[in-house]
Amino acid sequence: MYVITDECTCCGTCADECAVGAISEGDGKYVIDADTCAECGACTDACASNAIIEE
Repeated sequence: MYVITDECTCCGTCADECAVGAISEGDGKYVIDADTCAECGACTDACASNAIIEE
């Protein structure tokens, strides 16, 4: 499962890269819907601030 940490700068690159639409803007940072996430890792590769980690 991937999560977005407080390092998120809300640039939106991860949401743009997500092929299944699992990432949306939350309160102060983007969030990943675990039920929708395909766990492909594309978001982690796209994140310039390294704010997405695998738990």
